[in-house]
Amino acid sequence: MATREELADTLAGFALFADLGSPQLLSVAGLFEEAAVADGERVLRQGLTGSGFYVILDGTADVCIDGTTRGTLHRGDFFGEVSILLGEPPTADVVATSSLSLLVLGPAAVKPFLLAHPPVMFRMMQAQARRLRNANRWRS
Repeated sequence: MATREELADTLAGFALFADLGSPQLLSVAGLFEEAAVADGERVLRQGLTGSGFYVILDGTADVCIDGTTRGTLHRGDFFGEVSILLGEPPTADVVATSSLSLLVLGPAAVKPFLLAHPPVMFRMMQAQARRLRNANRWRS
């Protein structure tokens, strides 16, 4: 398990947190729990209740919709926020394709976290816009 300072240093290198200063990064690092997921395990299950907002510290995971892989997530990527924000079950499975090291924020903490860190919320919105654009390309 990393120290809060080590986690803050790691987060500083992720696009989602790039606009936060050192004190904010230390604060954010203290909010998240660390979790490990083995290769092949599902982190989220399509159609079931979402269990958190996840940031990948290390490893890879596939995003699968109805059994079809739609993308791969890597170090610095995040997932789980949509089902929490909408109060709906996840629309995809997220399956570890290697051992995953994750940071997890529980559902009740996501809204206060985002409201307290508008730059993170803005970068999350940008990422969602990219995902939507890419999804629309799949349909074309």
